[in-house]
Order: sequence, then structure tokens, then C-alpha cells
Amino acid sequence: MYTSIVAFFQEGGSFMIPIAIVLAIGTAIAIERYVYLTQSRARNRMLLKKIMPLMQSGDFKQAYSTSNKSNQPIAKILNSGLSKYKTAQDRDDIEAAMEESMLEIIPRLEKRTHYLAMYANIATLLGLLGTIIGLIKAFTAVSQVDPALKGEILSTSISVAMNTTAFGLMVAIPLLLIYTVIQTKTTEIVDSLEMATVKFVNLIMQRKNKAS
Repeated sequence: MYTSIVAFFQEGGSFMIPIAIVLAIGTAIAIERYVYLTQSRARNRMLLKKIMPLMQSGDFKQAYSTSNKSNQPIAKILNSGLSKYKTAQDRDDIEAAMEESMLEIIPRLEKRTHYLAMYANIATLLGLLGTIIGLIKAFTAVSQVDPALKGEILSTSISVAMNTTAFGLMVAIPLLLIYTVIQTKTTEIVDSLEMATVKFVNLIMQRKNKAS
């Protein structure tokens, strides 16, 4: 199997190298994003389990102290809301503060993800370009050989030229699938943050109304 892979790669020509580089970069980004999002989601949930009982009991001071020790997205959102707790005139002020934090957090969650789709397209285009250039070379070479050998040489050249397209698609398809998975994970985290924001605002306003 190893021999077949090496032969496939060697027969594909020079365009196999940039496609392989695209694969390496795309894989590195995919692994980094997947690990980051998975850890972020787990830590947000753990922190939320600690903070929510404190919020429900009205112990905002302890909730702020707990969240202030964390750099997780959910903590930053809560801190923004609690910092406005005493000075806020109404619900809109608290929501605006939390939404401002959300606008800072979302780009971090989506960071580099869009490159996966771009690299998938680049891999496909490099594969097609390699095949086209391979075919041009094949037809040029065929025109200079014995007519009896043209069919055999042409079929072999076309087969080799198609390797770049095949490799490009083999790289592009997994990258697009991973891109979809990471996009879904990002959306789930953003939705959970928005839901938590609504819960926090409701609890803060309930406490504020009781105090007034």
C-alpha cells in the first residue's frame, strides 16, 4: 500500500507537492480549531454549572469573583453584565454590555475556520490545473512519436495527469467535511452563549427589581 501511494504521488507530477502542502496546512488548522472549540465548550459548561446557582441565589458578588478568575467566553459576558448591574438604568443597558462582549468573542470562535473552505477550493483548482498542464504535455509529446505508439503513450499520459485531479479532490472533500463540522460546533457554542446571556439578564433584572 505504501508503495502504491508513493507511486501515485510521484506519477502526479510537480502539482502534487502544493496540494500536499495545502493538505498539511488545512489539517493543522482543523485540528487546532476542533481542539479549541471542544475545550471551550466543555469549560463554558463547567463554569456555567458553578455560576448559575450563585446567580439564582442572588450572590452576584461571588458569581463575579468566580467568573473573573476565568478567561472563558461565558465569564467575560457575565462580567460585562454584572459590571453594569448597579449603574444600569434598565434592561437594555445590561443587554448592550453583554452583546458588546459577544461581538468580541464570536470572531475568536470563528478564527481561521473559513480558511478550511478556501484551502479545499485551492486543492481542487490545483488538481485541475495540474491535470490540464499534464494533458498539454501529453499531447505535445504524442505529436512527436511514432504513430503506432501514440495510443499507448496518450492513455498512459492521461492516466498520470488525472492523478492531480484525484489527489486534489481527496484533499478537498475531507477539508469541506471538517469545515462543516467545525462550523456546526461554533454555531452551537454561540447559541449556548446567547441563551446564557438571556438567563443572566433575567436573573440580574429580577434581583434589581427586588432591590428597588
